[in-house]
Amino acid sequence: MESSHVNALQNKHAGLEAQLREEMNRPAPDDATIQAIKKKKLRLKEELAAS
Repeated sequence: MESSHVNALQNKHAGLEAQLREEMNRPAPDDATIQAIKKKKLRLKEELAAS
């Protein structure tokens, strides 16, 4: 059970990483969006570390 939870968190983290790369590659990246994605990634990373 816990393993599937960790896998789900890792998948979410990977999705956020893809969103972040996509936003940063835009001609005019939105700093607020980048910061929001980074905060979500950090929360997921902390949850993964606690698992």
